[in-house]
Amino acid sequence: MNLFNDTDIFTGSQPNKTIFDLPDTDLMLFEGFFTKEESDRYYDNLLHNTKWKETDLTIYDKTHIIPRMVSWYEDKTNPGADPNGNDWTPELLTIKTKVEDEVSFKFNAVLLNLYRNGKDGVGWHSDRTENFGKNQVIASVSFGETRPFRLRHKTRKDIPMVEIPLTHGTLLLMAGTTQTHWEHHIPKTAKDILPRVNLTFRQVKRQL
Repeated sequence: MNLFNDTDIFTGSQPNKTIFDLPDTDLMLFEGFFTKEESDRYYDNLLHNTKWKETDLTIYDKTHIIPRMVSWYEDKTNPGADPNGNDWTPELLTIKTKVEDEVSFKFNAVLLNLYRNGKDGVGWHSDRTENFGKNQVIASVSFGETRPFRLRHKTRKDIPMVEIPLTHGTLLLMAGTTQTHWEHHIPKTAKDILPRVNLTFRQVKRQL
């Protein structure tokens, strides 16, 4: 099943690795980290079998529906584990293991995001450090439609905005002081596009 046309990034047995030379961040991209067959299979499985839910955010007494769907999975042995979190599926554990083997880091939770169409996106933000540690490691896996991932430095206005196309089967690793000094977002688009499934693997460190 040829869902997406990113065939040029699946030409070799090894992913195309890019290390970004940027200040105050450890940022690494692995294009074609998953094979085309793996990517198509995981995309179909996660899109249709994940327990997706809508969430909302209240700002200045106004409640807004967040323009994407989410699902949270984590180890039940984590101290203070979210009772509403889902149990790991075999597919998620397989993906997690492959990512861990590549980056030499263990994860105990994952947040899944579903961008259903171009109307779904996420505004400028840094991932919160509460419960995850100051210099958290985030491994972001993308399946489905290519969406631009934009980053900007919080204080260095002399540094141009960075845009990374997150293609089908890509792994993006954010570590070091990335969340302290950088913001990122996924812009909306008026184009008619297919869904994108994003997995952000993390290590929960709750202070109880």
